[in-house]
Amino acid sequence: MRSALLALIMVICSAFAAIAQTLQPTLQTHKAEIAKPARNSVSATIDDIVASGLPQATDFLEQWAEKNVWQRDDGMFFIGAAEGDSISLTDIDTQGTSSAAKSDFKQLKPNGGVRRLIATALVQFQLIDPDLSRRETAVASIARRPAAAQLGPLLASIEPEVDVALKARKIQLANFLSARFAEDAQDRITAINSLSSDTSVEARAVLNQILNTKTGVAKSLPDGNIATQFDPMKAPDASYAALVEAGFAPAKQTSAEIKSALEANIVDGRIGGFALTQMNDPANREAAYAALAADGVVPVLITETVRDAALYEHVFYEMYDEANVEITTAAQTTLDAVESRVGTAQTVDLTLDALSLASIFFLAAIGLAITFGVMGVINMAHGEFIMMGAYTGYVVQLFITNYTLSLIVALPLAFVVTFGAGVMMERLVIRRLYRRPLETLLATFGISIALQQLAKNIFGTQARPLTSPDWLAGAWVLNDVIQISYIRIAIFVLALMFLGLIIYILKRTRLGLEVRAVTQNPGMASSMGINPDRINMMTFGLGSGIAGIAGVAIGLYAKVTSEMGSDYIVQSFMTVVVGGVGNVWGTLAGAAMIGFGQKGIEWLNPSNTLAAQTYMILFVILFIQFRPKGIVALKGRAAGD
Repeated sequence: MRSALLALIMVICSAFAAIAQTLQPTLQTHKAEIAKPARNSVSATIDDIVASGLPQATDFLEQWAEKNVWQRDDGMFFIGAAEGDSISLTDIDTQGTSSAAKSDFKQLKPNGGVRRLIATALVQFQLIDPDLSRRETAVASIARRPAAAQLGPLLASIEPEVDVALKARKIQLANFLSARFAEDAQDRITAINSLSSDTSVEARAVLNQILNTKTGVAKSLPDGNIATQFDPMKAPDASYAALVEAGFAPAKQTSAEIKSALEANIVDGRIGGFALTQMNDPANREAAYAALAADGVVPVLITETVRDAALYEHVFYEMYDEANVEITTAAQTTLDAVESRVGTAQTVDLTLDALSLASIFFLAAIGLAITFGVMGVINMAHGEFIMMGAYTGYVVQLFITNYTLSLIVALPLAFVVTFGAGVMMERLVIRRLYRRPLETLLATFGISIALQQLAKNIFGTQARPLTSPDWLAGAWVLNDVIQISYIRIAIFVLALMFLGLIIYILKRTRLGLEVRAVTQNPGMASSMGINPDRINMMTFGLGSGIAGIAGVAIGLYAKVTSEMGSDYIVQSFMTVVVGGVGNVWGTLAGAAMIGFGQKGIEWLNPSNTLAAQTYMILFVILFIQFRPKGIVALKGRAAGD
């Protein structure tokens, strides 16, 4: 007897345990609300589902939000997928599968507002989900739609988080939510103060949301956290319109309304005691309207005097949505500090961009500085040597798929190819045109067009990829404002290397000594046994070879096309002329001036890069009027030529 009673008790307990582990009874309690959810009332249903603590609650909420929940005619809920006239069903509790006729079920389709509430409820489950991607999705969801209810689950999920990057993101979001939604005012102030070093857009958005205001007008200044009180006389018409909108004053009559009122009150050829013949005068029309208003026939005319009197009787203000003065004070102080940091960071970022652009101009112009400075040759085909270098890098990558190795091979090969092309050009064309600058300009311009067409015939008109190695991918990010791509950093380093190399060649080698001698006084150099003809050939080849290396560097981030050289030829000539012809340090100074100047103009007018280049050309024209020899003028006898 005792054993039978014990067995019965165990059966009953097992039954209760099974019921306790099922979600369907909870769903049936709220089946009407689940079937037709309303945003204003569905929260209680979602809270009960979450409070069940059952693992299947998460799956149900996800499927409900995805519109995959179906309700049978008897009210039972299933997860289903329509397949023609039938439905493939999954039991919410047992996960058993079956199929049934579609006509016996109704698909539940919660609206967007309900789905957002479901997503908010799901966050607390997803924040501690074993799957990293689901945790990241939950954190991203909080960032998109922050709410006070998310703060508790987010704080609870920080300590057990094992992913370092995600944990840092959770801490950052917890600060954002605490600043806006923490129950204790001091906790909010502490969180707000912690944002003073955060220059992200999100941090500034949080502070601006705390400092959100609404404008108002009243007979007297109301109680509350007043942000600003306005002087209505600074914009009287706009202030009066605010009075009218708030219902504190009648609308100002328009000319058409005044005319219509006067026409409606013509009596025996007169209006308000004035003859119709007097209505051509605006002052008389106003006086007639005022007379009608005095008799109560029409509303009072809103003159400037009436308007101003009404404005002085009211106060105009902005009031914070946040009632706590200490919180808004802390938020404003923090926002000022953040804006100051952002301003400094933007200056640094602009400086880095300008340095990067200056290094590109320097690389593109240094070869031209050598040929133009030493030989006085206006080489309009210099840009095409840059293009040849870029295409050399592209061809190398066709045969060497390792981008690091291909870059190592391409740089010297580009120098060899363009050095040879430059020597050939000097031997065949340039040497016959010395001291004839106009003919040299026309000849090199024709060569430029021919080289462009040759590149089109070989490589086509479409841009070709010159892929950078993986270690040059991405950017160096200091914070949310300051960042610069690794390719630009590499170009900057390459420019410094070339600066050092060129200075070494010119100052420490025999070739450099001969080049400087020919530059300053070709006749005297020839009398000392130096062959100017050979030096001109070597110099032109050296300048062309450097342009080829610059082409490889520029091609890593710019498009490689047959016209790419024309994008740099103007800036190259400007760099050389502004810096000082024939001087390496002058070329560096010119590149810095043009790079920083163009970036500064782009900062003033960021929507139009072409305009920045145009203004820079105008500036260069004005600059050389006052300093025709450039920033660093050439010294020696040649300087006076």
